[in-house]
Amino acid sequence: MDYKSTLNLPKTDFPMRGNLPQNEPKRYTKWFENRVYERMKKKREGAEMFTLHDGPPYANGKIHIGHALNKILKDIIVKDNYFQGHAVRFTPGWDCHGLPIEQQVEKKIGKTKKEQLPKTKIRELCRQHAAKFVEVQKEGFKSLGVIADWEHPYVTMDFRFEANIYRTLCGVAHKGLLVERNKPVYWSWAERTALAEAEVEYEEKEDYSIYVAFELGDKAKERLGHPEAAAIVIWTTTPWTLPANTGISLNPDEMYVLTSDGYIVAEKLFDDLVESGVVEGPVKMRIPAKDMEGMIAVNPLNGRPSRIVLGEHVVMENGTGAVHTAPGHGEDDYRVGLVNDLDVVMPVDEEGKYDETVVRLGLLPEPEKFVGMHIFKANEEILKLLGKSLLKVEKFTHSYPHCWRSHTPLIFRATKQWFVSIDGTPEGAQKSLREIALDEIEKTRFYPEWGRNRLASMVEGRPDWCISRQRDWGVPIAFFRNKKTGEVVLDEKVLNFIAMIFEMKGCDAWYDMSIDELLYPGSGYDPNDLEKVMDILDVWFDSGSTWYAVLKSRNYDAGRYPADLYLEGSDQHRGWFQSSLLLSSAIEQHAPYKAILTHGFTVDEKGEKMSKSKGNVVAPEQVAKKYGTEILRLWVAMSEYKSDLKISDAILKQVAENYRKIRNTFRFLLANANDLEDLLPIEKMGELDRWILKRAEEVFAAMRNSFKIYDFSKGFHQLNNFLTNELSGIYLDITKDRLYCDGVDDITRRSTQSAIAMIANTLLPLVAPVLTYTADELLEYAPAVIKADATDVFDLCYSPLPKVETAIDDTYMIAAREAFFEVVDRLKKEGVIKQTLELALVTRSEKLQVLGKKDAEDWFVVSEIVKESDKEALGDFEVDGDEFVIVRASGHKCPRCWRFAAPEEGTLCDRCAKVLNV
Repeated sequence: MDYKSTLNLPKTDFPMRGNLPQNEPKRYTKWFENRVYERMKKKREGAEMFTLHDGPPYANGKIHIGHALNKILKDIIVKDNYFQGHAVRFTPGWDCHGLPIEQQVEKKIGKTKKEQLPKTKIRELCRQHAAKFVEVQKEGFKSLGVIADWEHPYVTMDFRFEANIYRTLCGVAHKGLLVERNKPVYWSWAERTALAEAEVEYEEKEDYSIYVAFELGDKAKERLGHPEAAAIVIWTTTPWTLPANTGISLNPDEMYVLTSDGYIVAEKLFDDLVESGVVEGPVKMRIPAKDMEGMIAVNPLNGRPSRIVLGEHVVMENGTGAVHTAPGHGEDDYRVGLVNDLDVVMPVDEEGKYDETVVRLGLLPEPEKFVGMHIFKANEEILKLLGKSLLKVEKFTHSYPHCWRSHTPLIFRATKQWFVSIDGTPEGAQKSLREIALDEIEKTRFYPEWGRNRLASMVEGRPDWCISRQRDWGVPIAFFRNKKTGEVVLDEKVLNFIAMIFEMKGCDAWYDMSIDELLYPGSGYDPNDLEKVMDILDVWFDSGSTWYAVLKSRNYDAGRYPADLYLEGSDQHRGWFQSSLLLSSAIEQHAPYKAILTHGFTVDEKGEKMSKSKGNVVAPEQVAKKYGTEILRLWVAMSEYKSDLKISDAILKQVAENYRKIRNTFRFLLANANDLEDLLPIEKMGELDRWILKRAEEVFAAMRNSFKIYDFSKGFHQLNNFLTNELSGIYLDITKDRLYCDGVDDITRRSTQSAIAMIANTLLPLVAPVLTYTADELLEYAPAVIKADATDVFDLCYSPLPKVETAIDDTYMIAAREAFFEVVDRLKKEGVIKQTLELALVTRSEKLQVLGKKDAEDWFVVSEIVKESDKEALGDFEVDGDEFVIVRASGHKCPRCWRFAAPEEGTLCDRCAKVLNV
């Protein structure tokens, strides 16, 4: 007789293969058509709120794997909170202003045509470009299964948003932190605009290293008592800045020496300079730095005076201890020049070329030939002009600031710019903006913790924030200036009126409308006395003010301020995290976030940066087409994302294997709970079922603890270990006999089914934040005992398994099982047995007796366990002093369950006979 039809074989229509690339897009479309995000909001009305504030990607180009990592991670965290019962808000956003978009437009229409077009037309083209890629990227993110408020995203070029960026600027001004001054800033001559620190990258550059002698003036020589030749030696790597020199800085606490060949250098550097051939010994005279303060040296290029000043920034690590000081070309130079009232000379135009200033001030011999010459090309000419004053010259390569976009070397250039004063005190506050920001960093939670020191060190050392740009595409610094006095109008009614116009017409109105139209009626100002400030805001100011425009303006249902979490790549410590912190601290004296999470960058399997030239780029759409987005999402969850993340085809194949393990485990659970209608109470369950529930509860609780601190990798590794070792490796293997062969309603079978159903029911919302598609698909096929009243995955809410007590000592039991299978493997290799059901175990172990006879037999998958036997020993092992002997089972093979428990050959065992009622 064929007994297969009498078995309770697993039954489910849930497919073994997901066919993810084909099926995912259909389900995602269904989610968005059914407005799932709105459903999620409605289902959690009144629940505790969790707000993740989305850092805006730049609306330029298609999404790449870094974008996918970022948005998937955010989606996982938002959904994790949702499935934990929280109300969630996730309003996606885009940065739309800024240089890269303007460059793309320029590339498309040509630089010459761009210069001929009115500013409003250029802005219109930029707006069209950004709008196109907002839609491209939005569809890219939706294709990754990311659920967000896609119907109401924030876009920084929307009229109301632009108005709120401007209101943020006005808020900074009203707090007294907005200042305008002539100050050297990082300047991109290639892009013709100022840059903030966040836009600076460091690359290798070859430069000159030169030592130049500045002859002391006659009065200085007399003061030293050396009327003969005496010159102070400076060292610089920027010969092109020498025409703008107005001072030489010495360290106030150091001793300087006059050498026998008439040169003055720091005593501490004297030996090195002799060895390198810059000066010759011996020392004729020691001079304290303070004795030289105020002396005049002569610039060998132009004969202009160069005053000796004292500055703490002068170090003794290299050079000569005398620093060439051009206040128009350096931050330290500017600061020491401010203290000592040095002239700020700026002979370089916005394209990095010498302008008419070199002629007007006579900064170079034959200055006319230098006008229009690029400063870097002028280096060689200047070296020739130095003549005998040039003591030594050589070339070297060093790390030098470059423009993040054009990758051209930057210069320091003094121009009139707008700054947020970092050391200013906001009106009504007791501390400076820097101190407030540092205090708020201390109150913020960081994942990982090292982010705290990284952000704090950047805020501690940063200069004032240069927020003005000299470009076309951005939010204007829309202030009026009195043409006669130069005073900026910060009248609140005037600013509010401009903001109102921006809200209705967008900030293009600043260029389209006249001063008369833009000026608040009855302001008392004469439009004829006013002019417009035409600079635009740094794009980091746009993104740094999103907390105000999105969370505080009430224009979006985006959650609460401060947000529970900001999440971006680790480069945003110097970018969005910092700009948001500074603006929120300036206006609200509060950080805009309670916690910051940072992730690393995506790299190939060798740890190398991805680039088209290397051919190692992994595009998200390619992964989706080959493996499915579930695999990409699981890769994110299983990666140590707090450092750089490796991705490659080989890595994705391994992730796909992990996915199959999870999917097929769920399939087994569904298939074996298919005919269960009601859960058996825990107190009626067997010890094995209570044991697996206890282990599941412990593992799931550990997963939840990992998820709470955003350590999804650890959580999924905990889950994989449990599925592989205890659930599949032991429990589902040892319970197949009772599931398939016991009577349909046998309490042993129903007990195991109940444990299976409880585990599946709890595990579904636990993995749903990551594998949302799979969890949703599973629910379609799940029996009612698992599905309950859920129509889809978004009806689920996590509820932990109850705590279960069991008498099983699983450390002991697992050790015994492992020892048993070591012997079994040998017996199989030797051909003694084919399967463990041929065997019986002989033992008096009291810990084994706790399980009861049937559970103990199933634990080892043997046909019987007895206290003694006269059969020949096939092997033995020992655990904690308990002896186990392996012998052949005394019964015959049951043709239905294959256990060796039948009384005679070809007959059924007692259990199977009872089930079939024969």
